[in-house]
Amino acid sequence: MTRLLMVTTIAPTLRAFLLPYARHFAAQGWRVDAAAKGVSSSPECVGTFDRVWEVDWTRNPLDPRNLLRVPRTLRRLVAGEGYDIVHVHTPVAAFVTRYALRGWRRHGLKVIYTAHGFHFYRGGRLLKNAAFLTLEKLAGPWTDYLVVINREDEWAARHYRIVPPNRVCYMPGIGVDTEHYDPEQVSAAEIAQFRATLGLAPGTPLFTLVGEFIPRKRHQDALRAFAMLAHPQAHLALAGDGPLQETLHSLAARLGIGERVHFLGFRRDIPVLMRASTAVLLVSEQE
Repeated sequence: MTRLLMVTTIAPTLRAFLLPYARHFAAQGWRVDAAAKGVSSSPECVGTFDRVWEVDWTRNPLDPRNLLRVPRTLRRLVAGEGYDIVHVHTPVAAFVTRYALRGWRRHGLKVIYTAHGFHFYRGGRLLKNAAFLTLEKLAGPWTDYLVVINREDEWAARHYRIVPPNRVCYMPGIGVDTEHYDPEQVSAAEIAQFRATLGLAPGTPLFTLVGEFIPRKRHQDALRAFAMLAHPQAHLALAGDGPLQETLHSLAARLGIGERVHFLGFRRDIPVLMRASTAVLLVSEQE
């Protein structure tokens, strides 16, 4: 029986992207486990994976705890459970795990890294690009296969020789449930009900932005642009949550658009939001 361990920094990454993959491999008779911060308190993860493991790391790549304490935890876990494949995701978890297990590959362990968008990219800040490129090149020799999900990252992986070219695998995206996002699955009643909860009259323009409230999603730029829009009847909906939520509330108020900006929180009815919108915005720094 093949034993697979999926590793991410936080549990929401597992829930958002990797549960279908876990179910697929489990259907092949594999044992599929997961390691992340907060994974044991996620019912979806606990119900999908055979076993889940807590890892006490942070998303800050400079936090010394990630390199001083976590590697010992990961090595004990791999030694005790006898995994054949460790599949890592997200920059911090990917680097720390590959660093921790760099000596285990000679014992037959395969380490695969899926990059959900490199944190260095064209147009990015010079120092940040240099730092993340250096980390990726450093971890390349500890990687059996590198999976990239867009053509820019594929070019970068080959250009900078992060791993040998024959170990770069391009996959067009992480996957999307086309039935879930089928516009025909959203009824007119659902659209009308959602718009009614925002107090919008028929025909009122609505722009929607979906994303975690973190700097690289650029919500502040979206708010400033919306404030400049010469259409005082238009509304803006922000679906998501995160550390910048209070900052964005305050900014909307200062810009005089607070009554036309709707903070929806974390949502699972994204297809309804999209169908109810005049347009969907994507202003993120790197997606």
